[in-house]
Amino acid sequence: MIRKGMKLYSILFGACPKCHQESMYINKNPYVLSDVVKMHKECSHCKTKYEIEPSFFYGSMYVSYAVAVAFAVAAFIITFVILELSLTAAFVAIVVTLIAFMPVIMRLSRNIWINIFMSYDKDLAKKVKK
Repeated sequence: MIRKGMKLYSILFGACPKCHQESMYINKNPYVLSDVVKMHKECSHCKTKYEIEPSFFYGSMYVSYAVAVAFAVAAFIITFVILELSLTAAFVAIVVTLIAFMPVIMRLSRNIWINIFMSYDKDLAKKVKK
């Protein structure tokens, strides 16, 4: 079970990596493409600044590549190995998967990237809740 206080919670739900009290994103829906990477400057609860340094999230592009490869491999295994479809069908499934999940991959990559550098602070979260 995924709950507040776990890094996985912040990664999957885009919550503040320090207190897990609010979403880092202005719009929680990643499929509103005009808002897909728009983030709050800081957490309104614990005042953690999300952009540690200028252009901080450019590093998430490296993570994005790995996440996209994981999605592509999953699409390939499902279509070619499990469903036993042709290589052409597997290729089409990979392309469709990557296009369909592009906003999710972008957000997931940013979430992973910021969680590499920040960790949940139990004491801070307790102070914020009061």
